[in-house]
Amino acid sequence: MSDTESSEQSDTDWGCYRHPYEAAGVKCTRCDRPICPKCMITAPVGFQCPECVKGAPAVKRYSDIRRGSSQTVLVTSALIAINAAVFVASTSDRGVLVDFALNGFAVAELGDWYRLITAGFLHFNLIHVGFNMLILYQLGQLLEPAFGRLRFALLYLTALLGGSVGALLLSPDALTAGASGAVFGLMGAAAVALRHRGINVMQTSIGGLLVMNLIMTFAIRGISIGGHLGGLVGGAIAGLVLLQTERNEIVGTVAVGALAIALFGAGYLIA
Repeated sequence: MSDTESSEQSDTDWGCYRHPYEAAGVKCTRCDRPICPKCMITAPVGFQCPECVKGAPAVKRYSDIRRGSSQTVLVTSALIAINAAVFVASTSDRGVLVDFALNGFAVAELGDWYRLITAGFLHFNLIHVGFNMLILYQLGQLLEPAFGRLRFALLYLTALLGGSVGALLLSPDALTAGASGAVFGLMGAAAVALRHRGINVMQTSIGGLLVMNLIMTFAIRGISIGGHLGGLVGGAIAGLVLLQTERNEIVGTVAVGALAIALFGAGYLIA
């Protein structure tokens, strides 16, 4: 047999490193050792040997994060209570919506800068407020314990202001109200947090929730596209900043606070 034939045979006729007399034909994707069918364990990419699988770090799952979260969500509860109280007040006096909802003319010409914030606590009907508060509660259970109360509150404010900026960019003349921009921001922050921890967002309920709400944003007339997208972007950026500064929370808190101030100034200038 020639040297060439011998080389080709040695490249293909591997013996399993655990069972030398068993033909392998496949190598472990982690350690590159040949393994036989008895030792092949399916991995996300290719196959791995028993030793590599045993020593691999545990796979992170969304449910693990949920189980590790504290149930004390004071900021989330306070936000829901404020939104509910404002909704009850607005049902008895519809002038509340006219006086405090977002409108470009009112901000620019009348100096009603507060509308950039107050609009995020007003809702047009029971379904509107109920749907937003349900999502706020679900996401608050996940994010408030993870970020802490102050950082979560700043995240919410930044997302709310991002929604106001987006609404003024795309529909400055409309009367815009609702916590949807802030809620979209929380969805964006949750998606970023899951991805940051190595979890596939689309394999969690967050991915489906985000996709469903994006479809509704473009499919249903009367929904503020700018408000939703602006809140999503603002919340995602704020969430990323907080995650990148986990070892120095003061820096992250100051940075997100500065982002909220910048968005407020941008909204006032855009109007």
